[in-house]
Amino acid sequence: MSSPRILVVDDEESLRHMLSLFLSKEGFHVWTAASGREGLEALKNGGPFDVCVTDVRMAGMDGLAFIQEAQRLGERAPTFIAMSAYGDKQLAIEALRRGAFDYISKPFEPGELSLKLRLVVERKELASAARAPVERSASRAERRAGPATLAEIVTNSPEMQAIAKTIRRVAPFPTTVLITGETGTGKERIAGAIHAESKRAAAPFVAVNCGAIPEQLLEGELFGHIKGAFTDAQANRVGLFETASGGTLFLDEIAELPVHLQVKLLRALVEGEVKPLGAQRPVPVDVRVLAATSRDLPTLLKEGRFREDLFHRLNVVPIHVPPLRDRPSDVAPLVMHFAAILTKRFGLEKIEVSPDAIALMERYPWPGNVRELENALERAFVLSEGGGRITEADLDERFAALDTDPIGDTDSMVPPAADGEEVLTLRVRLAELEKTMIKKALERTRGNRSRASVVLGISHRALLYKLKEYGIS
Repeated sequence: MSSPRILVVDDEESLRHMLSLFLSKEGFHVWTAASGREGLEALKNGGPFDVCVTDVRMAGMDGLAFIQEAQRLGERAPTFIAMSAYGDKQLAIEALRRGAFDYISKPFEPGELSLKLRLVVERKELASAARAPVERSASRAERRAGPATLAEIVTNSPEMQAIAKTIRRVAPFPTTVLITGETGTGKERIAGAIHAESKRAAAPFVAVNCGAIPEQLLEGELFGHIKGAFTDAQANRVGLFETASGGTLFLDEIAELPVHLQVKLLRALVEGEVKPLGAQRPVPVDVRVLAATSRDLPTLLKEGRFREDLFHRLNVVPIHVPPLRDRPSDVAPLVMHFAAILTKRFGLEKIEVSPDAIALMERYPWPGNVRELENALERAFVLSEGGGRITEADLDERFAALDTDPIGDTDSMVPPAADGEEVLTLRVRLAELEKTMIKKALERTRGNRSRASVVLGISHRALLYKLKEYGIS
């Protein structure tokens, strides 16, 4: 494989220069841009890039707007890693919501960024290898050989079990369903399960992200076109509505559909026919449409950016997928599910996840939802040294600041120790032991915190949190 192509976007010249030198020595081809606008031009004219590393705080177009705008490039958009200064965690989380794969906090070691880049590139290679056979048989549609079945929706929570019940009820009917929820909650899996449980299960399930296709191409993708309809139309092209005929068309991120195409979509839903670009007559189609969005449609209705008639036509049966932070009981089964997938993908006998690691993950808020959990588990496994076992120490810095006590502060539940009586509170004694071990590790390494973190079996960032928590200088 050729060297990965990396774009670094930051308004700080010294950082751009340093990363360019270091990453070039690490075997990456590096381009730089001094602003979000320059970054967009580079993506449009100099790509395709494998990964884009961008600061979130920049003058003019900031990193958040840059990531969101770059997503409109569709397949030309790279994977994003956001850089945020210490204390800007909320901005980093917002970057994840807007499409970033990961974030890194400034200041950071260049080697840490290099490792993240290699993980992203490796993941893309694996995804590309898995996708190639499908793309050869269905190059245009985001079609999967087998969409998720109801049995594949992994859950212990009553909220998701209620959704499963709704899926069973609505699947046999051609009713339109609008699926809402934050990015990464699994809306496409819900749509796939509805299709798999329906009478159309043997027919195509075609999924398309309305926000990932440039506006000027989207109409032809959905409805098709005839030869000569526009300058580059060299032959007739069947649209996704016709491709999905007899089956299900899943319109993801429906809120990104331009208003003039919302009118045509409404006509297709009401009349059961589509009119390809340049055609004189409409073409009948038999398609069940499922739609999803992470946006707030009622707000878009008030702003006039989404048609009310289309909203009511899509929202016949609404399904809202709650974020993972509201259903922590789903974390453990999801961890085991993804561990099994990784086991198969990497050709291993078994990947185990320790109870302590699962307990820690259950207390994390998961702003990126199920998608973030899957990525975090894969990252933990790749960096682990336990020979197929993921422990608490293998989890990255986002977990370091979590309270080590899953129950909470229970000191008030027990009577205080009398004078001279030994304190028996487990949390207090564990904290004392942890503090002692950290001091011994620092003594052994003569104050070298990086080496001390290795001795303790935790990340350097986790050690910094502990030093601050215990007031150890």
